[in-house]
Parts: sequence; structure tokens; C-alpha cells
Amino acid sequence: MRWLTLYARSRQVPASLAAVLISAVAMWALARDGGEGPDDPRPAVLVLATGAMAFSIGLGGQDLALDRTAAIRWVPRRTAHVLLAGAIVGAALLTVQTMGAPVATTAFVVRDSAGLMGLVALGAVISGGQYAWTLPFAWLLFSFFAPPPTSAPMEVATWMLLPPGTAAGTWTALILTVVGTAAYAVAGPRR
Repeated sequence: MRWLTLYARSRQVPASLAAVLISAVAMWALARDGGEGPDDPRPAVLVLATGAMAFSIGLGGQDLALDRTAAIRWVPRRTAHVLLAGAIVGAALLTVQTMGAPVATTAFVVRDSAGLMGLVALGAVISGGQYAWTLPFAWLLFSFFAPPPTSAPMEVATWMLLPPGTAAGTWTALILTVVGTAAYAVAGPRR
């Protein structure tokens, strides 16, 4: 059990958890004021993206050379790290919204938290752990300011904001989750 505590501390998990909880509670407080309501997915997506970006800092260790020479198998640990972080981000939002007005459906939260963590993992492979947040941040900005989707490519580009039953949104999130998690598990973060 000690190795798990050391791993969590080396990956900045306590700080990431604090950021996830703060963003979820802030969204809950704003939703209580009678915001846009459950039809507006932007507050939920913002909380999920903030949580995924908070966990992105832990995708790179303190010393990548030391990580690469460790006598442990990294593939299962990296996979579990990404999947568990996505589950925590989604669970935080679902837990907080039970105390007030519903902001998003469970299917929406599961889809977006999984897709965003896959995107963060892909960002870690491309840019390294310290810049893993940039890929989901850029995609989030584009989604927020893009015009309403009228074609399949625009639905893929704005998958985060689509209703949970939309095929383009579901498939995009699934592909991002699988590709990002697999790439991170096998290659690890960029040096």
C-alpha cells in the first residue's frame, strides 16, 4: 500500500483531486443561482475539462529517465491512471449535482470525462506531462466558439457539447479514449 501512496504523491494526485472538487463545487454553486439549466452543456463540459486538465499534470513523473528505468511494468499502471482519473472526474460532477439541480445526464458525463481523459493522455504523449492540458484546452475553446454543427466534421469537432445520444459525439469520445489511453500506456509521456 505504501507504493500506491508514493505513486499518488509523485503524480500530484492530491492537488489534482483538490482542483476537481473545487471546480465541481463552483459549478454547483453557480447552478444553484438558476443558470442556463440542464439544456446548456457548457457548465458540465467546463467542469469535466477542468478536472481532466488538473489530472494531466500527473501523467508525467518527476524524472522521466527514472520512470523509464524502473523495474515495474508501466503499461497497466498508466492505463489504470488514465481510466481512474476519468472516473474520478465524472464521479465528482455526478456527486455534486445530486445536491442540486441536474446539470448533465450520466451518459453525457461518462462520455465526456472518458473522451477528455483520452485527449489529455494523447496530449501527454505528444507534448509531455507538463503540457498535456493544452490539447483538451484548445479543443474546448474551439467547441465553445464554433458555430452550431451542421455537418459530420463539425459534429466531430464539437463532440463535447453534443447530446449523449449523438453517434458522432459518442464515437469521437470512444476513439479519443482508446487511442489516447493506449498511446500513453505504451509510449508514456514525451520527454
